[in-house]
Amino acid sequence: MQITSGKIIKAQKIVVYGPEGIGKSTYASQFPDAVFIDTEGSTGNMDVKRLPRPTSWTMLHEEIKYIIDNKVCRTLVIDTVDWAEQLCLESILDKYQKTGIEDFGYGNGYVYEKEEFGRFLNRLEDVISAGINVVLTAHAHLRKFSQPDEIGEYDRWELKLGKKTNSQISPLVKEWADAVLFVNYKTYAVSTDKEGKKFKAQGGGRVMYTQHHPCWDAKNRFGLPEETKFEYSVIAPYIPGTKNESPKTPSQEQPEQSNIEEWTDITPEIVIPDNIPKALADLMRENSVSEEEIRFAVSNGGFFPYDAPITKYPSDFVNGMLIAKWDGMYKKICENRAVPFE
Repeated sequence: MQITSGKIIKAQKIVVYGPEGIGKSTYASQFPDAVFIDTEGSTGNMDVKRLPRPTSWTMLHEEIKYIIDNKVCRTLVIDTVDWAEQLCLESILDKYQKTGIEDFGYGNGYVYEKEEFGRFLNRLEDVISAGINVVLTAHAHLRKFSQPDEIGEYDRWELKLGKKTNSQISPLVKEWADAVLFVNYKTYAVSTDKEGKKFKAQGGGRVMYTQHHPCWDAKNRFGLPEETKFEYSVIAPYIPGTKNESPKTPSQEQPEQSNIEEWTDITPEIVIPDNIPKALADLMRENSVSEEEIRFAVSNGGFFPYDAPITKYPSDFVNGMLIAKWDGMYKKICENRAVPFE
């Protein structure tokens, strides 16, 4: 037995997920000496190195073995892992001569997939052991989520790994990764249409979230800012093989908060209607919360329609739900601000 100490610089396991078309593949291509296994054929218009598109689960494993044996790159990109999952499912169905994953009965099909996908992640560990970074890109989807102590439901971004299998596969992928990075367009609901019924999204820009939030999954082991630019330079100092960079450890200097992209002229002046109780008006003014944001949160919770102004709310609701439980209401409003409006 030999006891060692100190930080260990090694190849990194990165998961990048977000809505389609946001630039995940382009981001992954900036990792050092990247080679793509393009499971969905989306890199045709990109100047990148790639292996043939795998048409089966076996072919995908053969390509990974080729990378390990020949060490032809510094980064392996699997673009996307949710399409790779489909190859996994097809392999299982073909092996057991089933037409659908639920044909196994009692959830056995999902157990088989979890075990097979676990072996796939173990194979990617062999890539890491060979000194090659691994980047998995994935699509994101919205799912309604509710908690007993919150007001109503809210949308939550999650890895798109199948409507029913994500409960089995998504945790495996998140636990396996050194960093799970969620990318989205940052928008703010700041105005209404002419009828005063809908929010219009204003402002914008691509941002990357690196830490867990009620509205998305994310994590990192590098001490990155919670919200930052969607640029490779943010994570580059921690990725072995990056040109002109010496890999840093979490104890070294961290990227500054100034990495956060700025948007101007997108926050509206807060106008508080007359006849709103002073206690509520003070809370709105202190936290820069508009009447529209409160009405939107209240309507999402199923209490009153969005069209109903606050002045029409019963006094017991205003005092008991808005003022007395302001922390919960304000948290919900902040979550709504983080989710793009359609």
